[in-house]
Amino acid sequence: MELSAEQRKEKILELLHTHGKIRVNELSRYFGISEVTIRIDLGDLESRGLLSRVHGGAVSSYKNYYNMSFHQRSSTNEAEKKAIAAHIADMIKDTDTVFMNAGTTTLFTLRALNSRKNISIITNSIAIALEASGNTNFNVVLLGGFVNTKYQFTYGDEALSQLKQYHADKLILSVDGVNDEAGFTTYYNQETELCRQMLRLSGTAIIAADYTKIGRVALAAIAPIEAADCIVTNITAGQNELQKINELGTRIVTV
Repeated sequence: MELSAEQRKEKILELLHTHGKIRVNELSRYFGISEVTIRIDLGDLESRGLLSRVHGGAVSSYKNYYNMSFHQRSSTNEAEKKAIAAHIADMIKDTDTVFMNAGTTTLFTLRALNSRKNISIITNSIAIALEASGNTNFNVVLLGGFVNTKYQFTYGDEALSQLKQYHADKLILSVDGVNDEAGFTTYYNQETELCRQMLRLSGTAIIAADYTKIGRVALAAIAPIEAADCIVTNITAGQNELQKINELGTRIVTV
């Protein structure tokens, strides 16, 4: 069966994820289409931040994202993250208690919550705590402990001990990978146990993951897909991957 352009691009990303580098001439033979068409596909994927083109082919640019500063990451896929944030904000009610971990999408979600009243926010994100503290509608708890200065979050036994004192109506969890087999994963192993505790201590767990995270597997495992109630991602996420995840029973919302 002939693949559509989007199905072909999904397959290109799968091959890139497996091999780390792909060549235009090899893709042309693999799909039975012209090299010109392959270059157009690669150009589109590069514009979406999913790969970097090199002479004769492409390499994965996904891990480069995690070498950026927090502020650099905030401007990457910004429109997609803001769309996710707006939808999740609609799921939060006045007077809710909300767990939020560190991440650029969770920060955008905080900003989308500005009209909510009497929200209690418990977070390990220094950026979220600082910004939320300027809004009189928010009651803010910043978990203590060790500090990761590059990515602006707290972690460690003190943070975990403090977190165990709370229960949240909602959890908004930003992750680096969402995969049907590997579950939810992150590149920041310092934060994994805290994320697991947030999942256990929340009534409704909402995963915030832009389209680049779908199908990915990062360094450290957080929890299986079934641990969350809902995943909010972009409509441009790979449909094959979303189908596999959907079959596990966790609700998926695309925006």
